[in-house]
Amino acid sequence: MTGPYRLQRTLIRVSGPDAVSFLNNLLTQNVAQLTESGVQYGSLLSPQGKLIADMLLWDDCGENQTGVSERGIIIEADPARGADLLRRLTMYKLRAAVSIEDITGRFHLLWAPDLFRGAKPDPRFPGGELGWREVCPLPPDQHEFPDAAAAYDANRLALGVPDLARDAAPEQVFALEALLEELHGVDFQKGCFVGQENVSRMKRRATTRRKFCPIAFAGEAPPFATPILAGDAEIGTVRTGASGRAMALLRLDRALEATGRGRALSAGGRPVQLDSPPWLVLPPRDGEAD
Repeated sequence: MTGPYRLQRTLIRVSGPDAVSFLNNLLTQNVAQLTESGVQYGSLLSPQGKLIADMLLWDDCGENQTGVSERGIIIEADPARGADLLRRLTMYKLRAAVSIEDITGRFHLLWAPDLFRGAKPDPRFPGGELGWREVCPLPPDQHEFPDAAAAYDANRLALGVPDLARDAAPEQVFALEALLEELHGVDFQKGCFVGQENVSRMKRRATTRRKFCPIAFAGEAPPFATPILAGDAEIGTVRTGASGRAMALLRLDRALEATGRGRALSAGGRPVQLDSPPWLVLPPRDGEAD
């Protein structure tokens, strides 16, 4: 497979003296450590701890709106969440000394399954399994790079990674249901962020029983939102998928209990099987200690 490819992403630049502290008080990731890694995975949550938007954060030593060199942070988000994310960041700004601008028209995001010059590994899989990325100035010919959507989708589905902009509506899932713990999207040591209290409580008590998990089946993927049944009981729904594999949002504890007792799972009248990746944190089953 060749590359790099272009991924359609919204890019928002936050700069100014308070940029790091402003984002650090909002997001699930420790933005103060961004200069060490260059890129992080994080999210903005509701006060109740539910996902509003996930994102990648890029350390940037570019120019501000007046053309003066100034360190900033580039937020890379799905276009489906970009406008709302920009609105919410602006709402939280209050008296913080920050500038927030949409730079999507001046920069773009390149992705490839293999290392290319200047790229960094997707921080959800630091070994590069989810590909390599780079934020670049937009070239004069905007069609210079082919679109990455199909190749990227196939790669993330093979790994079992949800597309949180498509697999869940805003404020539908809690942070740990969205696999932010497994995908290095939460810093549990940094202290306060929006929704932190509920995220910490769920982590401490191991109460996350509904989660995203891949399922496998024969043939084309069942339609989005098709119920997943354990016997006659609905335990979840199908989300994005392709031939042979899809993401599901389901009561994983009930799915594990059913399969452990030899009960078949089905979706749309067809058998499906859990295909949980080895890195997925499984919930305790009934009778097991939390």
